[in-house]
Amino acid sequence: MTMTVDLNADMGESFGAWSMGDDVALLDIVTSANIACGFHAGDWDVMAATMRAAARRGVGIGAHPGFADLQGFGRQRMHVPLESLANLVRYQLGAAQAMARAEGAEVRHLKLHGALANMAAEDRQMALACYRAALSVAPEIIIMVLAGTAQQEAASELGCLAACEIFADRAYNDDATLVDRSRPGAVIHDEELAAERMLKMIQAGAIITESGKHIPTRIDTICLHGDTPEAIEIALAVRKLLTENGIVLSQPKGTPI
Repeated sequence: MTMTVDLNADMGESFGAWSMGDDVALLDIVTSANIACGFHAGDWDVMAATMRAAARRGVGIGAHPGFADLQGFGRQRMHVPLESLANLVRYQLGAAQAMARAEGAEVRHLKLHGALANMAAEDRQMALACYRAALSVAPEIIIMVLAGTAQQEAASELGCLAACEIFADRAYNDDATLVDRSRPGAVIHDEELAAERMLKMIQAGAIITESGKHIPTRIDTICLHGDTPEAIEIALAVRKLLTENGIVLSQPKGTPI
């Protein structure tokens, strides 16, 4: 049986005169794009341009909502009441849908960003609030979850379309959460190492943590961060090694967990 996996990247993170990442180059490599919705990064012009470029290449478009934290790039933890958090997700998803439809495309998936994602990976109620909000706007949207975490538990409880994600450029703790960026080795910059890790995890059907622990999980998609300086090199290396080993890259169909 042929193994398939999606390769996604966070992008659309430039803002005004501030440029972040090489989105056009990434869009020629990945199969899905998680596009910032203007709260943690991006703006209306950047969203429109990124979605246009993705649509022209047949790359799957995803909404990438985060905390209202432009200064901290959405990586500062914030405590927001669940009702307000739900509206924050709806607001950003709605903006993404409008921009995509203007380009003749649709938002296929939703993936939480940064601190919002990390907190939801630890807190099932928080994840449920975010995902219920998204599904109230787009019932058939694919929810992209951090594999092996409370995000996956929430998506399973909701019975929604889902895609389980692992990270090419981030190290893992033994509970399947990501190693804090403040720790040495948390972000992986070596493209060969990143590619080898992804191949091993897909073949093992498990997250392999920094300590060597294997956490069995479904793997539907691989993420890399567009703001990582080596993003293009990592994306190319991952794509090359996977295809050389018979793994087909394609957008996730999304199936309940």
